[in-house]
Amino acid sequence: MLEPGFLEIDGVRLEARWIGPPPEEAPTLVFLHEGLGSTSLWRDFPDRLAVETGCGALIYSRVGYGKSDPVPLPRAVRFMHDEAAVLPRVLAAAGIRDHVLIGHSDGASISLLHAGSDPAPGLRGLILEAPHVFTEPHGLASIARMKETYRDTDLRERLARHHGANVDVAFRGWNDIWLDPAFAAWNIEEYLPAIRVPVLILQGDD
Repeated sequence: MLEPGFLEIDGVRLEARWIGPPPEEAPTLVFLHEGLGSTSLWRDFPDRLAVETGCGALIYSRVGYGKSDPVPLPRAVRFMHDEAAVLPRVLAAAGIRDHVLIGHSDGASISLLHAGSDPAPGLRGLILEAPHVFTEPHGLASIARMKETYRDTDLRERLARHHGANVDVAFRGWNDIWLDPAFAAWNIEEYLPAIRVPVLILQGDD
């Protein structure tokens, strides 16, 4: 830890929070947030899950989110690949050993990329909420509507409670790249056959 509440990865500060027993005493649940998420937007879910399982928990905000350092825009089409490549360094900086990745939306896709490429030692499983494996027209339409919502409603103000000065970086970094025509061909199906750990996937109807 660089200081309480942060990890430093390659000179970049990432907001982080630790719950429960240290990694040498129990497995760790590692939480990867969604495209507009942050450490605080998980609310008390990590706390409750850590208590119920007896595991430790690491919750962190990726670069450009929450209280982490900002990121230059625009993001690259392969930004989730880039985050998957950073993940082993996050785990190493926190001293994590046996662990399970819990990812939501973009965080779930990052977890799949990590597990299907060169996973860090100690990966024991994935718990994924609504992972993206390829783009879908109805999903892109929803993201396009979010752009209008951000402009015309109090969404920016509500997100700023969690992202602070990063609020525009967080929103535009996510929204702009998903709506970039080059992103329409994004697909990570090729990584799935290489995953060698148990996977629990949760997906809603809509």
